[in-house]
Amino acid sequence: MRNKGLLFTVFVALFLLQSCGINSNLMFRTPKGVKEISDSIPMKPASEYKISKDDKFTFMLYTNEGERIVNEMAGMSKEAVEKAEIEYVVRTDGTADLPILGAIRISGLSVKECEDTLAKLFEQKNGYNKPFVQVKLTNQRVIVFPGNGSAAKVIPLQNNNTTLMEAIALAGGIAERGKASKVKIMRIEKGVRTMYVVDLSKIEGLQYVDMIVQANDYIYIEPKEQVGQEALKMVVPVVAVISSTLVIITVFSTLK
Repeated sequence: MRNKGLLFTVFVALFLLQSCGINSNLMFRTPKGVKEISDSIPMKPASEYKISKDDKFTFMLYTNEGERIVNEMAGMSKEAVEKAEIEYVVRTDGTADLPILGAIRISGLSVKECEDTLAKLFEQKNGYNKPFVQVKLTNQRVIVFPGNGSAAKVIPLQNNNTTLMEAIALAGGIAERGKASKVKIMRIEKGVRTMYVVDLSKIEGLQYVDMIVQANDYIYIEPKEQVGQEALKMVVPVVAVISSTLVIITVFSTLK
């Protein structure tokens, strides 16, 4: 009887220790009493994306307001054009080392502002006639957690008008465990990451599917809590330990 009581105590202690890990992989839980932002959700970014440190980009320069673009590109395949592009990196001090111009500060500029700045510098410093500059950011992406942490994906943004639905689709859709009613979009606004919550489980959610995502957005689809399955995973090892202990006790009892 005493042995049974001891085993029961050990079982309870082990289970309590193991239960601390139930659903421990869930992130960004909203504390009780804290209101989630589920209205006034911006369908488009409030402002153009600003180039920042570690961003990567390519640029192409043409004179005479780009008059020769068609001639220079004629006969070149898409692969050849992409091969001809050289990728540059924005340093930690906000500058990028460019041919002829040298180190130029471009951090904090939008793509359009960067194009205008480079065109002006090439004209003023190097005498190019009516330069036409095209800048393309090459490392724009969003991170999508579709409802199962192990299936998180980094989605490159091929265009500036990628929608929330397109980003989720590129990540493989909402996982079986994901809550369509709790889609959290985390975006940096004025230097602070703000979280918006949209409900795609109802037809009313159609108003949010065309929401334009922005570079460096996090899209987190909250997973359903699986207390039963998680608890079972925790109990099985405990039961195995108890069973092994009982076998050992039984063997020693028979030897007396």
